[in-house]
Amino acid sequence: MAKAGSGAATQHGMLPGRPYPLGPSWDGDGVNFALFSANAEKVELCLFDASGYRETHRYVLPECTDQVWHGYLPEVTPGQLYGYRVYGPYDPAAGHRFNHHKLLIDPYAKRIFGPLKWSDSHYGYRVGSTREDLSFDRRDNARLMPKSVVVDRAFTWAGDRAPHVPMSRTVVYEAHVRGFTMRHPQVPARQRGTFTGMSLPRVVDYVRSLGVTTIELLPIHAYLSDSFLVEKGLSNYWGYQSISFFAPEPRYLASGTLSELKTMVKRFHDAGIEVVLDVVYNHTGEGNHMGPTLSFRGIDNASYYRLLPEDKRFYINDTGCGNTLNLSHPRVVQMVLDSLRYWVEEVHVDGFRFDLASTLGRESYGFDQGSGFFDAVRQDPVLNRIKLIAEPWDIGPGGYQVGGFPPGWSEWNDKYRDTVRSYWRGDAGKLPELAGHLTGSGLQFRHSGRRPWSSINFISAHDGFTIADVVAYNDKHNEANGEDNRDGHSNNCSYNHGVEGPTDDPEIRELRARQRRNLLLTLMVSQGVPMLLAGDEFANSQSGNNNAYCQDNELSWLDWEAPEGAAGEEGEEQADFTRRLIGLRHRYAGLRRSHWITGDVEPVNGMRDLAWFTPDATEMTEADWQVGYARSVAFLINGRSARDRDEQGREESGRHLYVILNAHVEEMVYQLPQPADGASGRWRCLANTAEPDVEGDPKIEPGGSFTVIARSAAIFDFVPGRR
Repeated sequence: MAKAGSGAATQHGMLPGRPYPLGPSWDGDGVNFALFSANAEKVELCLFDASGYRETHRYVLPECTDQVWHGYLPEVTPGQLYGYRVYGPYDPAAGHRFNHHKLLIDPYAKRIFGPLKWSDSHYGYRVGSTREDLSFDRRDNARLMPKSVVVDRAFTWAGDRAPHVPMSRTVVYEAHVRGFTMRHPQVPARQRGTFTGMSLPRVVDYVRSLGVTTIELLPIHAYLSDSFLVEKGLSNYWGYQSISFFAPEPRYLASGTLSELKTMVKRFHDAGIEVVLDVVYNHTGEGNHMGPTLSFRGIDNASYYRLLPEDKRFYINDTGCGNTLNLSHPRVVQMVLDSLRYWVEEVHVDGFRFDLASTLGRESYGFDQGSGFFDAVRQDPVLNRIKLIAEPWDIGPGGYQVGGFPPGWSEWNDKYRDTVRSYWRGDAGKLPELAGHLTGSGLQFRHSGRRPWSSINFISAHDGFTIADVVAYNDKHNEANGEDNRDGHSNNCSYNHGVEGPTDDPEIRELRARQRRNLLLTLMVSQGVPMLLAGDEFANSQSGNNNAYCQDNELSWLDWEAPEGAAGEEGEEQADFTRRLIGLRHRYAGLRRSHWITGDVEPVNGMRDLAWFTPDATEMTEADWQVGYARSVAFLINGRSARDRDEQGREESGRHLYVILNAHVEEMVYQLPQPADGASGRWRCLANTAEPDVEGDPKIEPGGSFTVIARSAAIFDFVPGRR
């Protein structure tokens, strides 16, 4: 008898099988299929040939146990393509949108085959009908749909070991699998934009050379490009329109096998680098009530989505993406938890960054730090030991929740981003706010036993200006997105320094380069966890586009050969400076404290853990903080803290550090202070944004002066020794 995986299905009838685990499960003899639907009346399993175009067999799942439809097919093997047709009421007013004419993706499929080809047949209603989504469409969409694939999950990990980097030592590097290698001159053309290209030794070695500990990948779950983008010749480049939470995006697989993805993770682990995935469990790509029926909507719309209680025809749209997953439903929570555990246990990823994570904490009454999802994650023996990073907002009521997540979570801190950008732009009155963020944003995060690493500090991310564009544009330039520049944030806290966009003016170029270094230095001397956007280390630009979500082209792909980029003089200089800054963060424990800085005196040496200074080396007073025109500040970090210990419990002691940040348009002369412990020694300049090539010089006696030129920053360590 022919094997189903080779294109033909078994001729035997379907056996009852089991209701668990959900999804397809190959046991060596056949495959068990299990699909949750609380409101379905019948479920059909459709098998397809290797092309994905011809349906070869159709079976009714013979059993339904605890709202799980299931059946077992002997002799089906990995590689079999399939989909579901789910029967039930089409009654949008009651929240039901079953349409068995639509082939559906299995929510638990581990691989997806083929692209979605847009057609009106994907909609459960008749497009153009005067009754809109209350009408019913009987066209079959199977030939144009991606197919779910039965997979063999075996992989030889060969002693793979997770790096387990403590949060206090973490440096995150946000990257896009496709954009990182599409223009990389050392990646073969057929491997560009794939997991294989990302896992090449030269790519991994480059990431390791930066000193980052953790690479955070933009969404790799299978996603779709909205029809309105396709019609304009654009695509959903970022990937925040997930249509499957277990399967990777097919385009990222060069050969179509899951081993590519696992190999990439293993090679980063071999280099000591963690892999964190950006995941989108707040909504799906099916959109609002006028969206297509591709998976969840046709399987059980009333269970998977949050619907308006007064009219279940419509979706609650706390995400701004048309729909909101119903994380109050136990089966939906189960799906998300099963997905997370799958990526940790089967793919060995080290954590997740949750898109629009406030949605995950929503109950019927609003956001709840003790929501069912948060409680389930905290209690899960697999998930409570990995990195959990929230984007702590959505657009729903009370959706902005920076600092509002439970212990164990870290959060993107946009308050940090805006304050640091504004300070270096030269805005007045920013010193008190800046000081709070330099010391870990305690106003937001110092509660419930949380630590400084609760704050993920960033200057730029995929969403917004790159660092290069922060100092080169006053305004966003999103015309290429086809929305008349209406999309994207308008308040970017940016400054072009005299010319909008590229310029040949050497003074402006030098000032912009210095400002980029200022932003990077500030990021690396701040308490909390720094996150660097891939390409910022070599001044990658997106030409002022701050919402490049639909630009799968050279606008978004990293330009490794631009004059200002990685291969150019400015790019190489900035990359070297970035490596040095990250190296300083690893070397000096005072830059990455695991406990809060309080300003209190440390018993080990009688010094404050951190003290703020004026240019004449006197400690700042309350009146100094209130000087609105002040745009320069310095602080001394005590190198000894009895509370800071490594993972083995050993005290992390180090040298005192002195940081000067001068956003003034004029130079400032700073007198370097005598540390309060009375130690002998001299101050050594570790990094100076005005002279990026200088390291370890000059060495200055306490009481000596250092000139900080306009819009520049410097960091010193105190080298003990006789005077």
